[in-house]
Order: sequence, then C-alpha cells, then structure tokens
Amino acid sequence: MLDPKKLRKETSVVALNLSRRGFNFDQNTWNDLESERKELQGSNEEQQSKLNDISKEIGLAVKEGKDATQLKEQASELTALIKSQSKTLDDLLEDINQFVLSLPNLIDEDVPDGKNENENLEIISVGSPRQFNFSPKDHLEIGDNRGIDMEAGVKITGSRFKVLKNEIAQLQRALLNFMLDTHVKDHGYEEVYVPYIVNKDSLIGTGQLPKFEEDLFKIDGESNFYLTSTAEVPVTNLLRDEILESETLPLKYVCHTPCFRSEAGSYGKDTRGIMRLHQFEKVELVQAVESSDSEEALEELTGHAEAILQKLELPYRKVSLCSGDIGFSAAKTYDLEVWVPSQEAYREISSCSNFRDFQARRMKARWKNPSNKKIELLNTINGSGLALSRTVLAILENYQESDGSVTIPDILRDYLGCLLYTSPSPRDATLSRMPSSA
Repeated sequence: MLDPKKLRKETSVVALNLSRRGFNFDQNTWNDLESERKELQGSNEEQQSKLNDISKEIGLAVKEGKDATQLKEQASELTALIKSQSKTLDDLLEDINQFVLSLPNLIDEDVPDGKNENENLEIISVGSPRQFNFSPKDHLEIGDNRGIDMEAGVKITGSRFKVLKNEIAQLQRALLNFMLDTHVKDHGYEEVYVPYIVNKDSLIGTGQLPKFEEDLFKIDGESNFYLTSTAEVPVTNLLRDEILESETLPLKYVCHTPCFRSEAGSYGKDTRGIMRLHQFEKVELVQAVESSDSEEALEELTGHAEAILQKLELPYRKVSLCSGDIGFSAAKTYDLEVWVPSQEAYREISSCSNFRDFQARRMKARWKNPSNKKIELLNTINGSGLALSRTVLAILENYQESDGSVTIPDILRDYLGCLLYTSPSPRDATLSRMPSSA
C-alpha cells in the first residue's frame, strides 16, 4: 500500500510515477474523496468541540441548581449528529482504503522504461547455450513414458495438471532437497513450513487481493480461504502485525510449497508440457530488512537464486523488468531466465523483487529502530530459488543426449547417485557447460 501522506502531499509525483507503469491514477476521484474526508472530519471535530462546551455548561448548571433540560436536548442532538457523521466518515474511509489498495507500488528510479517484456533490460548472461550435434527434443518427448504423464493429470483433475513418476519424480525431489540445503547451509536462511491455504487478509497483505482474485483458487464456503498462489503469501505474512527487534534483522526465510494458480488470461500461452501449470512447486526466498538495506538485500537474494542455476550449470540470463512489465506490488524486479533448447529462448525460472514498504504497510510489519526509538515499517524482498517444474524442464532439455538418456548435473549426484536413465551417456560428464560469458 502506498503511503497515504505521500498521496496527499505529492499527488502529482505519485501520478507521474504510476504513469510509467501505464497505470492511470484517477486524481479527480482521489481529490474528491480527500475533500469529502477533510469536510467530514472538520465538521465532526467542530461538533465534538460544541458538545464538549455544552457538557461543561450542563455540569455547571447542575452544580448551581439551574434547569439544564434545554442544554441536555442540545447535547443529545449533537451526539446523534456526531454518531451519524462518524458512520458516514467510517464508510468514506473504507472507500478511501479500497481506492488506495487498488494502486500499485511506486517503481524505483532505475527501473527501465518500457511497455512489455520485450523491453526488459538484460543485465548479464551466464554460460553459453549448448551446441547439440543432434536434433534436441523438448521435455515432453524426453519424458514420454519415462515419468511425465500429462494424460494422467488430465484424467485426475483436468488440463494443465501433471503427474510425475519414477526417475523424474525423484529428480524433482532431489532438486527440492538440493535447493533447500543450499539456501539453509550456504546462504543462511531459516527453513519454515507453512499452510497451503491462506485467508483473505494474508492475500491483501502481500498484494494479491483485491486486484488479482481471478488468478486465485478460492475455496467454497464462508471462510474466505484460498489455495496459496506462492509461498510468498504465507511466509511474508508471518510478519503481519509484528514488531521485530533490530537485532533479528535481516530476517531470512526459505520455504517449499505447492503453488496454485488459475492463470486467468494465459490460455494458449505456454500450455504445452510443464512450463505453465495450475499446480506447481517452488522454493521461495523471503527477506525482511530495514529500509536502508533493501537494495542490497535484493541483490543478495537474487544472487542466491543465481547460485542454484550456477551449481546446476544451466545457462541463464538476468534481466531487469521494465516499467510496463513489473508486478503490481514490486518496486524493482529481476527475472532469471534459463535457456530452453526446444524453444531456442530464455524463459523465466525465478522472479526476485524488492517491495520496499508496500507489503509491510498493508500487513503492519514493523521493527524498532534503536537509533531514533521509533517503530518503522520493514522492507520485504522475495524471489523463487527456484521454480521446480521449470528446473526439471531445463535439466531434461539441456542435459539430454542423442541416445535418449539424460545426464544428471554433478551437484545432484549425491542426491540421486546415478544417471537419470540407465542407458550410458556418450557425453563427457566432467565437461563444464557453463563457461562464463558475463
């Protein structure tokens, strides 16, 4: 949520920043709401002052034995008026709150301008796409009858659900354990386990509601429960209504959850195979820091996600999302895109964002600043470290061999202990596929 004080004092500045996103900030509606608020608050304060004066007069009259009937009638009328105006003001404040909740975050000055993903700025590329001496297959061809069963997913649930079996199911489990181990042991994150079902307040807190309800799976009933769309939601909401001591910062959480998304509006896009599903797995990284550390934290967290790709020796690039492609709640975002041979393109495998105090204000996530003794809003940062289905896809396609086998990345050998398929690989497994091209 944007700072209401900034909205009031720097309305034109806010409007200009939001326009970089292509978002039309309705200044007329905002000004009308603010004018009405000021009028109602002023009137209420005036009536309350009158009531206080009359109450004093009543007390004095009673003390002196005078008739206070008329004064009491006036007090009663003022009380009724104040009550009525307070109800109107409460309704207006809720309208203002909903209006502010609909506004996206302000973007950082160094976010590149652009209309869509085609104008994102490449920061660095790492590794070189493999040059195959045979025609590479896509992940479904590789996984056919070997562990990727899309038909079973359709039978059990519907389109864009998968079943993984045997070696590929084991590969996903190995990747999960490898990612969690790396982030806990090497990067200093605290592992947490959280509910997969979240309430409405949690989704409002991280910015998925009210704007993106159509992208969520809501559970029928009166409980306002939803299946979580990303571990960002339950993990970040651990901080909701909390005031942290300064010595606990930075706070670093890692968590694995399934993610559930309706993917409204994405039909026909990336619907083949396991690239874009209604249910998928992710390892999520979340940090909470003081405001002065948030830029550094974004770079660090993104580096932690990159480390997974580097250890897996998968070619990737890091891009800064442009103003027209950045997410609703983010002030700045880096996407990590892994090379997908069958598409001859880099595709997103992680998105790492700095939200500054946008989420914290919605959640009332705060910390005690010992230097000024004030309670201040936290800054939150999160990113995928990594998306498991897309990592499986990337390994299958980048490590495939001409005979149909798939070589396991060296880093995973301790987790699997063998090649993915029993047929021998003609590829020299010791040869690095990741010479730096940065």
